[in-house]
Amino acid sequence: MNEMDLRQGINMTIEKRRFGRTGHMSSAVLFGGAALGKSDQDEADQVLDLLFEFGINHIDTAPDYGDSELRIGPWMKKHRKDFFLATKTRERSYQKAREQIRRSLDRLCTDQLDLIQLHALIHPDEWEQALSSGGALEAAIEAREEGLVRFIGVTGHGWNVAAMHKRSLQRFNFDSVLMPWNYFASQHSTYAPDFFETWNLCTEKDVAVQTIKSIARGPWAAGAEKTYKTWYEPLEVEEDITRAVGWLLSHKGLFLNSVGEVKLLPAVFRAASQKPEKPAKEEMEALSEKMGLDSIFGL
Repeated sequence: MNEMDLRQGINMTIEKRRFGRTGHMSSAVLFGGAALGKSDQDEADQVLDLLFEFGINHIDTAPDYGDSELRIGPWMKKHRKDFFLATKTRERSYQKAREQIRRSLDRLCTDQLDLIQLHALIHPDEWEQALSSGGALEAAIEAREEGLVRFIGVTGHGWNVAAMHKRSLQRFNFDSVLMPWNYFASQHSTYAPDFFETWNLCTEKDVAVQTIKSIARGPWAAGAEKTYKTWYEPLEVEEDITRAVGWLLSHKGLFLNSVGEVKLLPAVFRAASQKPEKPAKEEMEALSEKMGLDSIFGL
């Protein structure tokens, strides 16, 4: 990672927003730990130190993100009190989720998580198992009762995620949700209505809404050289990133989980620190046409 690129962001503070009923004033951009999945500790420490420069105070990771928890853990020993710390479990049974939550506590070098999330809960069969007797939700509730976690959320990444989150909120009073949102998704005839319906429900219930894939351009073309660690092709020109991030953060109350690529983090952070205003529809249409914005979820 280029040292010069990192230091361009000094003293550019990102605004704080209330993270739902948790009451925590989280930075509008949450640091997505997936970016550290393949980092060594030196790079991870450098990236994590950057969070202070932009006033980012919320970290989101998961066991599925390679070595991310292991890289964040040593840094948490020094800075735990400064951050809202979230991780996830993709296990669906009570016993396996219980074990994974405790393993994450060890890996993250902390006695308590602020948020545990049921990860990628979009398949109906897995959903039923996780939210029924003997499922992962019971392990999360138990961890909360034991003081190992404070809040419980749910995440998802697919075309049906908004509809599934609405269903999840009708089954259990989750404290947060996470789902994709970008300009392309906002123009989709079925996903956009589902997103707004779920977002409205979250507003009524005071549930925090996290978004992902804000700077996704589309799937990697067949045979293309993958120049970034993201599983989708991202926007890479800073002007385009600034416009996409500005559009997302103009939705007051939403949070943006940063990109899973270290090289693009500074541009995302700089864009978010500029007190983003909503770009005109014509600007976003021009960006969409120029970059060929497309779905990464088969929408």
